[in-house]
Amino acid sequence: MKEQVILVDKHDRPLGIMAKLEAHQKGLLHRAFSVFVFNSNGELLLQQRADNKYHSSGLWSNTCCSHPFPGEIVGMAAARRLKEEMGIICPLKPAFSFVYHADLDSGLIENEFDHVFFGYSDQLPQINKSEVKNYRYINVYELAKELNAHPEKYTVWLKKCINEVVLNFEASGPDFNLSLEKQNLISK
Repeated sequence: MKEQVILVDKHDRPLGIMAKLEAHQKGLLHRAFSVFVFNSNGELLLQQRADNKYHSSGLWSNTCCSHPFPGEIVGMAAARRLKEEMGIICPLKPAFSFVYHADLDSGLIENEFDHVFFGYSDQLPQINKSEVKNYRYINVYELAKELNAHPEKYTVWLKKCINEVVLNFEASGPDFNLSLEKQNLISK
């Protein structure tokens, strides 16, 4: 069975479902999510997409991203995919949403209503090699510099939302360490 995405309007109201590849070929707006996991040093966990991905292969991106299944709650989909791709289980909190449209390689089009989630974990990734080629941690300010210097190495959605990620990361300030403390208490 082909993976399906949820088609939405500009307010994220569902309009129907469509095969994921077809939605990317036609450039129809659909629901997506992006997860950004930070460690106790305030570094962001990045993944390098596997070479076999049907678009943006080999590029560096946020911790994980995907699309919820029809009928699946977005936050639960984000947690599921984080475990599937990176082997990490941690609490996720909604940070912001944004809509973006971009032409990709292979004639595909991204047109997504992207729900962004932040998580905090010191757990080392156990990557799914069919999804992820590599990973690394980086300070968000250094990442912003790298995105300007070498944009060709990064996914389009990461470039489109990095400024908002930095603003939300800064706004989380004292909550950052508190989130890690709560998580450590829960996991004991």
